[in-house]
Order: sequence, then structure tokens, then C-alpha cells
Amino acid sequence: MPRSLSRDRLVHLLEAAAATRVAVVGDAMLDVYLRGDVERISPEAPVPVLRVRERRHALGGAGNVAQNVRAVGAVCDLVAAIGDDPGGRQLCAMLSSMGAPLTSLVTVDRPTTTKTRIVARSQQVVRVDEEEDADLAGDEVERLLVSVRDAVAEADALILEDYNKGVLVSRVIEAAMLAARTKGIPIVVDPKYRNFFLYRGATIFKPNRRELEAALGAAVDLDHPKALPSTLDRLGVEHLLLTLGERGMVLLSNDGHVKHVPTVAREVYDVVGAGDTVTAYLALALAAGSTPTEAAIIANFAAGVEVGKLGAATVSPDEVIQAYDEFIATPDPAVA
Repeated sequence: MPRSLSRDRLVHLLEAAAATRVAVVGDAMLDVYLRGDVERISPEAPVPVLRVRERRHALGGAGNVAQNVRAVGAVCDLVAAIGDDPGGRQLCAMLSSMGAPLTSLVTVDRPTTTKTRIVARSQQVVRVDEEEDADLAGDEVERLLVSVRDAVAEADALILEDYNKGVLVSRVIEAAMLAARTKGIPIVVDPKYRNFFLYRGATIFKPNRRELEAALGAAVDLDHPKALPSTLDRLGVEHLLLTLGERGMVLLSNDGHVKHVPTVAREVYDVVGAGDTVTAYLALALAAGSTPTEAAIIANFAAGVEVGKLGAATVSPDEVIQAYDEFIATPDPAVA
């Protein structure tokens, strides 16, 4: 893998990425972490009582993608729907604190998607979701379309981040992709099942294996990858990047080329948010002028850093370069 990307090329692409602008369209969420200790059972019901010691907020979904774009230094326009509620205000405050513009956010008549994780001594006890995930419609979609067109008009790359929370309805997808193709900028898609086949023309389409198999209704045979290009014909995309967890990734191109990208993670602490990091770095690298193979390799190094952190976390260019240097210095013979 190192032969596909020199250190000088890596540094050049990351520096160029910092000067780009990326439009992220999709489902933004607020993650809340309540951490504490359980020392007794409630007298009201046979459930543990958590004494909260720490409350932490984090950006999830498209918001996490946006903060990874900002961590590289690039400008990020986040087109997403938020509620007129404390969760929406918290999300806006966090975006503002990292220097991301708020002009592309659309306030809608539903709560901001909020996921609260209750954690006792590093063990998640329960997760509470506050959300409405039906497709947006009417005037709310019209306002999203205005934000989409304005954001893409200024962008060097487009990310469509779908968590099936109602933002990426067919009209929004079509408008975003048309604007990006007209401008000639790369399109990176992180899909979910509702709209899996609506992304024809995407530059890189990035499902995980389970999502792809569910959409196709058949198992994916990675031992015979030459059969997979027919999947690209069905999807109508240029490249399919299939994420495989501990097995890394495989990049399939519509010319039949297959590139395996083995994992470079030295320590896996928490996989939450790794997919968002991959998506952000793919778009940033492509916006900087990389090939899809180079983008996949860079995103893989970023993911290797992210899984060593707790929760959804950002990854800086310096961390990616350090991970590259460590890999070159002590490569695994199985993947060198």
C-alpha cells in the first residue's frame, strides 16, 4: 500500500485539502453522553441508579462529518435540518465554535435528532433516541433545496450523508447531485437503505458490507471480487468503496479495477464515528486532486487513528501523517 502513496504526495494532498470547501448534505445529530457510577438499585423499580458525574455533547451523523472536514482546515457548509429546541441550539453552538457557517441549516417543525448514551464505568447501559425520522416534505424541502444549491455552488466537493432521518429525500438528492455534476466536483455518498439506488453518478459510493448485502438481497463474495463490478453497473456509480471493519476496505472501479486497502489501525478502542471520518477524508482528498485510490488510502489512515479514540472524534492532518510514518517504519508483513 505505501507504494501507492508517497509521503510527499500525502503531505501535499492534505495541505491542498485545507484550502478547499466541502458541502455536506444530510442528517445531523446531537450525541449526549451521561457518564457516572452505579452503586445501587432503584427502590421504584428493579433498575440501576446512575449518579451522573459527567455530561458531554458531541456532533453526530452529518455533523460529525462536518467537524472532520473542519479539523483538516477546510471550509464546510452543512446542509441539515434542526429543530427549534435546546438540541438544535447546542448543535449550532458547537458548529460555531469550530468556525463552521450556520447559514445552510434549516429549522424544521420536529425535534433535533438527539441520541443520549448512558454510560456506567465505560459500559453503555442504555441509549435514548429523541427523533422523528419520516421524510421531510412541503416548504421544509423547498428551503433545503435553496440551501443545497447555494452550498454546492461554492463547493469543491459534495458529501451526501444519509442516516434515514428525513433530509435526503429524492428531490434533495437529485438537486444536490445535479448541481455537483454540473459544476464538475466529486460526489461522495454514505448511503442507507431507503434511497440506496438514487445516487447514480456518484464518484465514490461508500456502504458497509451489511448495507450493500441488504440492498442487493444477496451475499457479497469478496473471495471472487471480479463479480462485483456488475454491482457498480446496477448502482450507476464510478467507484464503490466497501468498508469491511477489521479487514479494511476494498475499492472497486467501473473499469474493473479492484484495490484492497488493509486496515492500518494499531489499536481499536471505539469504532463509533469511523465511517464519518472516512467519508470526510475521501471528499477532502478528492477535492485536493487525489485519485480515488489515493483518497481511499488517506481515509484508511484517518480511520485507523479515529478508532483509537473514544466516541465520534476528529482526526487532524498531523495525526494522519504520523500514522503513515508509523506504518512505514514498522509495517505489518501481511499488508506491506
